[in-house]
Parts: sequence; C-alpha cells; structure tokens
Amino acid sequence: MSRILIVEDDITYGMMLKTWLGKKGFQVTSASSIARAQKLIETEHIDLILSDLRLPDKDGIDLLKWLGERGLPIPLIIMTGYADIQSAVQTMKLGACDYIAKPVNPDELLKKMDEALNTSSDVSKQMMHSPQTDDAFAPNKSSVSSKQMMHSGKEKNSAEKDTTGVSAPSDFLEGESDAARQLYNYVKLVSPTNMSVLINGASGTGKEYVAHRIHQLSKRSGQPFVAIDCGSIPKELAASEFFGHVKGAFTGALTDKTGAFVAANGGTIFLDEIGNLSYEVQIQLLRALQERKIRPVGSTKEIQVDVRLVSATNENLEQAIEKGTFREDLYHRINEFTLRMPQLKDRREDILLFANFFLDQANREMDKHLTGFDEKASRALLEYHWPGNLRQMKNIVRRATLLAQGRFITPDELSDLREPAPAFAGMPLRNEETEKQHILEALRQTGNNKSRAALLLGIDRKTLYNKLKLYGIES
Repeated sequence: MSRILIVEDDITYGMMLKTWLGKKGFQVTSASSIARAQKLIETEHIDLILSDLRLPDKDGIDLLKWLGERGLPIPLIIMTGYADIQSAVQTMKLGACDYIAKPVNPDELLKKMDEALNTSSDVSKQMMHSPQTDDAFAPNKSSVSSKQMMHSGKEKNSAEKDTTGVSAPSDFLEGESDAARQLYNYVKLVSPTNMSVLINGASGTGKEYVAHRIHQLSKRSGQPFVAIDCGSIPKELAASEFFGHVKGAFTGALTDKTGAFVAANGGTIFLDEIGNLSYEVQIQLLRALQERKIRPVGSTKEIQVDVRLVSATNENLEQAIEKGTFREDLYHRINEFTLRMPQLKDRREDILLFANFFLDQANREMDKHLTGFDEKASRALLEYHWPGNLRQMKNIVRRATLLAQGRFITPDELSDLREPAPAFAGMPLRNEETEKQHILEALRQTGNNKSRAALLLGIDRKTLYNKLKLYGIES
C-alpha cells in the first residue's frame, strides 16, 4: 500500500481528497503547511507527495528544494489553480514529476499518481542492479537509492504491524495532530514497562482505547485484559467484583465468584472512573496492589495475583485528595505514569479525520454509501466546540448518516451541532452538596432528556446514569 502525503492548507478540500484516496486503497497523511510536511517526511516513509503550490508558510518550490538538499527522491505532484500553471511548470524544472490543475479531475489525478509511483519503482529496481552515481539524488531526477528501497520495505511491513509485532486496532483512529502524536509516543514508551498508568481526560476522549493499546503493546498482551467500570459498582458489592467471593459469604452469594483481579492474573486490569470508588473500597484496593494478594469475600485463603494496573478518570484526583475523598497513598500507587488525553477541540487537525472515520463505520453498519461531508457541513464540524469529544462526534455522525438522502452529509443532518454550549461545562462532579442540584437543574432544562442533560453538564451519558443511581434520582 502506497503512502501519500497531501500538503494542502484548505482543510476541507484536503480532507475530501484524503478520504477519496483512502477509499482507493492508499494510506494517506495530510499536512497544512510546509513545516508540518517536513516533520512528517523526516519521521515517516512517504511514497508520493501531492502539494499545493501556495501554502501559508512557504510554497511547493521551497519543499522541492528542501527535498533535494536532503537527498530525498520522493516524487512530488503539484496541485494548483489555472492561474499558477506557469509556476507549476517552473517547479517541474526543479524536480516536480508532474502537476495537476484545480479543481482536480479524479481520473487524471489517479493516472498521474500511478505514473509517478511506477516511475519511482522502476528507477529503484535499476538502482538495485547498478552502481550508484554521484548525482543519483539530484533534485531534477526521479531516482531512489537501494538504501531508500530497503527503508521502504521495512516501512511497508510496519504499516501492518508496529515495532512490537502487534497488529494495530482497526476500530479506532489515533489521529495525526501534534497532540495525538505526542500522546501515542508516550503510550509506546510506557507500554513495555510494568508501570501503573493513570489516564486523565474528559469524557469521550478515548481513554479506554488507550488502556487497550497499552495492553496490546505490553509484554502481557497474550494474557487477559479485564475492564471494570468503577462508577457503576455499588460500594457494598465492590469487594466482590474486585476480589470475588465464596458461596454463602453474604445474602445472595449462591455460588463462588471469581473476581476481576484473579480473572486478570498475568494480564492487565483497567479501572475506569476510579475516582468514583468509595473511600472504604480504596483502602481494600490499595492493600491488594501493595501486597499483590487478594482474599475473596468470605474466604480465609489469600490468592497471589500478578496484574498490571491501568486506571482512568475524568476528575481531578489531586483536588479530591485535598477534599479527603480520595486517598493520597492510593493516588501515588496508581500514578507511576500519567497520560493526559487531549480534548477534540484542541485537535483541530483531527476533527475531519475522525468525522470521516466514523462516517465509514456508519456506512458499513447501515449499508449506506455516503461519500463524505459537503463544504458547509465540514466547516460546521470544525467550528463546533465538541464538549462530548469523540463519543459525541461518533453519535452525531451516525445520526447524520442515517438521515442523509444524498451522497454528502449537509448541515441539515447536523442539527445537533446547533445545541447551546454546556451550561456547566467543566463542572467537577465530586461535590455531593451541589452536584445533585446541578443534575436536577440540567434535567429540568432539557425536559428530562438524558443525552442533552449530560451535554449540558459536560459529562457522558454513562457518568450521568451512574450519578442518577448514586443519588437515587428517578429516571
């Protein structure tokens, strides 16, 4: 699979082109500036570049010169408006392999791309069987060294698997923004260790995916991954959920139960919404982590366990420590390494990328064949604040896919984006004296609509339902 880099400052146009090429079987990366493109070229293998001529920081000519100075024989096709064709021709003299006028004709673009890729491949084969000359990397020649070819082969293999040999998940997209790249670089660094990881971030940012990814990239990947939603466990049953129980340990214990720690033995246990655990349960959890032993409820025997702990929270645990609702010693035990999830509003480069990714999922699920988002819909997606982050986007895109009648999703199908901004955005739902009133007020404002109430509160529906259960609010 050929890797294509699109250098285009019109984000909407670039994303539409990226989506279309992706459906044609190419692996596509995008950049909105020359500086960003250079960074990608230095860190990733690229087979072909499609670049706009005029960009915010520099232009295609500067990119060509930069490639030549570094001896990088990557074929480059200039995309430009009719008024700039003369300039495009000039770039060809500097080493561009072709140019194409905007608006791009899809068939013409594919033809030129195939020609560029085939020419590069043919020259590479020749280079493998002939002595390398001093001018092999001259900027006006489309040549590839044997060294480049060896690197290319490695990269193609790594597109299927990462450096650990673990196949990358296909049900989630990590993103291409600087924030996303930094996050997943940290994930790759910490995954091979046995460090306890705390994933901190707002609801809907993809914390559980990161936990799964840590497990997949760890030395424990062949062992179980067990996830527990701490927000949904009544404190009376928490010990049983974590450590199991024996028959007759309490009323309703009709059979023996294997707890999460034993089920995850040798692997990873993921505690989602760990900030919702009661103080008493925190004490039990701390003991289990320190001693690496658990005792099922009602049993006199201790069981040795070996688990790696990954936790997640959307709350400020340091503030909870100050309030006395979370143990400081447990905090330090679970927080040997912290990962902070960026919010979608801070990953503008990823917004259309994720929107099209969720659209592809929805197309498969609903057996529909939508091409993408029209220009107005794309701009609406980019301008929205996304309080519910990726989870909210996925739901909105699924609904829009269901409603859409044409080839493209329009603003008419994205009516949810016109919702008012959350009234309580960023409200820490830890102060029991006030949060119940906030929840009741949100339900009143939304006519008891749980989804909209959660949006107003700045939390996800799962957290809201957990809070409704905690406070005995009838739903």
